[in-house]
Amino acid sequence: MTQLIAVVLNWNGGEDTLAALSSLDGIHTICVDNGSTDGSDDVVEERFPVVELLRLDTNLGFAGGNNAGIRLAFERGADWVLLLNNDAVAEPGLAAALDRAAAGRPDAGLLACKILNEDGVGVQYAGASFNARFGYSGRVSTTGPDRLRDVGRADGAALVVSRAAVERAGLLDESLFLYVEDVEWSLRIRTAGFAVVFVPDARVRHKGSAATGGPVSTTNLYYDTRNTIAVSERYAQLPAGLRGLRRAVVVGAHLVQALLHPARTEAIRAVFGGWRDARAGRLGQRSSR
Repeated sequence: MTQLIAVVLNWNGGEDTLAALSSLDGIHTICVDNGSTDGSDDVVEERFPVVELLRLDTNLGFAGGNNAGIRLAFERGADWVLLLNNDAVAEPGLAAALDRAAAGRPDAGLLACKILNEDGVGVQYAGASFNARFGYSGRVSTTGPDRLRDVGRADGAALVVSRAAVERAGLLDESLFLYVEDVEWSLRIRTAGFAVVFVPDARVRHKGSAATGGPVSTTNLYYDTRNTIAVSERYAQLPAGLRGLRRAVVVGAHLVQALLHPARTEAIRAVFGGWRDARAGRLGQRSSR
């Protein structure tokens, strides 16, 4: 791994963003301020003078904000770019583990980090798949052999992309705005001939959903429903009747989550809103209508 540059996306991140940046000490880091309004960009500038701060005027979503950081990282000479959520913290040895993985798997276009719970005990991600024909992301693996191995998709909380993969497959899909863009990127990069490789020694701890308001928010249900349908239809076209059935399966799976949500009514509306917008081909940032 000739040169690794990290990109951290700040969304009104406060202490979360500061913790993420602190964990990357020794790694060239770009902090993309994604239209924050809480003054955290000024705190980053003051506390981390060696971190390059890129301020965006508006919130471009996960895809657009990270793409801005990736472009700048490539301008700075990066061969690999680490995307780390602002509510994630890198554990010691991350850069060395990624370097070994890149040397051991020169066919890799994406390196997927092992993602632990915030307390560092439980595992959130140790590999996963996505079946576009069924609109099913597959059960996320929390166990498995601790060795380099191919996986179906990376997790956007902590992944590393090569310059070569971006040059051939392109950047994150900004039309998705939030959620499932890591799945779509994994599929596209694999289609371009690169492997997606799980790196068990590259470990991060992740809080989860901080950018969308935490566990009480329903934003994730809207985008996950809409984008799962959109990505499935992009990568596995089906006849109209089967396409409708797949949409119903995706909606049903998300409704199960909505029924358990503390804001149940709003959560159900979010799921059906995602379904309606997917049917109509309305992507990008969710409208306020």
